[in-house]
Amino acid sequence: MNEMRKKQKKIIREQLDDTLNRFSTIASVNRPMNGWIRAIRDALGMNMRQFADRLGVSKSRIPRIEQDEITGSLTLKTMNRVADKLDCVFVYGFVPRTSLDDTVRKQASIISQKRMNRLMHTMNLEAQGLSSKNAKKAFNNMVEEIIDSPSLLWEKDK
Repeated sequence: MNEMRKKQKKIIREQLDDTLNRFSTIASVNRPMNGWIRAIRDALGMNMRQFADRLGVSKSRIPRIEQDEITGSLTLKTMNRVADKLDCVFVYGFVPRTSLDDTVRKQASIISQKRMNRLMHTMNLEAQGLSSKNAKKAFNNMVEEIIDSPSLLWEKDK
């Protein structure tokens, strides 16, 4: 991968990290025990019949919708529709636990460690072990090479 593409990938990852970072505060918000739909419907003072009328479904469908939200089986399309009828905006996204850059670096480190273990084993068998300083340098170089070669990053270890 040429140097320009490597930089572009890193910039794209950093920009997406910045965008996703805005969601980090809401990632720690716990869903109400009975789900968001029920909590908002109750807060608005809307009974099941009234909500069913707004959604254009039977009253018996409302408990199912609310339960499906809790179990995670409600479709995004339905979540959007329900949110709209509750005068809300349905927000959907992924929030990295750390950052995308950290995830890439961590994965590259895992791969590098496996490779280093194999390399050190072979070198020790041949009585050509590396000093800890050189081993660390080789490891760090390997991490950077893997980061620069995204096609290697997520390959299943063989």
